[in-house]
Amino acid sequence: MTAVAHRTTPAPATRPAPRPRRAAAPLLGLACAALATVVWSGSFVTSRGLHDSVPPVQHAFWRWVIALLAVAPFGARQAWRQRHLFRRHARYVLLASLLGVAVYNTLVNQAGLTTPAATMGMIMAASPVLMAVCDRLGGVRLGARRTAGLLLACTGVTLLVGGGAGFPAGGLWMLAAACCFAGYSALLRRRPAELGGTAFLFATFLAGVVLLLPAQAVSLAVQGGFRPAPGTVLPLLYVGVASSALAFFAWNKAVALIGATRAGIVYYLQPVCVALLSWAVLGERTGGPQLLCLALILAGVVLGAGSRR
Repeated sequence: MTAVAHRTTPAPATRPAPRPRRAAAPLLGLACAALATVVWSGSFVTSRGLHDSVPPVQHAFWRWVIALLAVAPFGARQAWRQRHLFRRHARYVLLASLLGVAVYNTLVNQAGLTTPAATMGMIMAASPVLMAVCDRLGGVRLGARRTAGLLLACTGVTLLVGGGAGFPAGGLWMLAAACCFAGYSALLRRRPAELGGTAFLFATFLAGVVLLLPAQAVSLAVQGGFRPAPGTVLPLLYVGVASSALAFFAWNKAVALIGATRAGIVYYLQPVCVALLSWAVLGERTGGPQLLCLALILAGVVLGAGSRR
């Protein structure tokens, strides 16, 4: 009797499902921060360009009305479903709306009355330093590389403002705006996880419009309205759709992925973008010393935004 040996073919080993690369989230966060920074740069040029045709409060009010309409199809229904959560976190939402929506942009528009767009972007670049301070006070460790990049970029901004741009009267308005934006970015790190991203944007935009209503009424009574024309409506559409709805969604996503400090370092690219846009659109020129300072800012961005080993 012949015994037949049956060979058992081993089953192919099941490979575990590939995990998402760790680098994906930081890269996406940096891309979102860069997108928001570039788009926001145009809002400084718009604020300066509309300084003699649209009053600052009315500029801010209609910006957020347009942004609210742009976000409503994506976030209104979700916000309504989560209305009990927004009632629970009402103070948080109101504070975020006050800092990031109602006050911040009104201060930027007020500064645009007397301050060149390039200088506005340069002064606003100080906000990442305040973001880092807020994060450090909250217990976040910055790391040596990130701190070095932050200091290098801050040095470039300091030399740029002190040596090349001066300190105009509107600089105080811009410093106040930088403080508001830094506070808003720090608040994003503590956003309740149950609040959806688009729903949160819709709620903050809606609250910001409501908060601006009294100031809008006073501005209309004292200064009168502005005449709708392509030169005013098109810039308002840009700041309402791109600089508000799109850029705020990208910035909130960036802070959620990489934190306010790291996103803030990318924000140092803003004076570079604003200087280029103000030169191309408004004819504002940037000198050689300012370009050297911008090189320091770029070097700080590259150093501070890189991944830690």
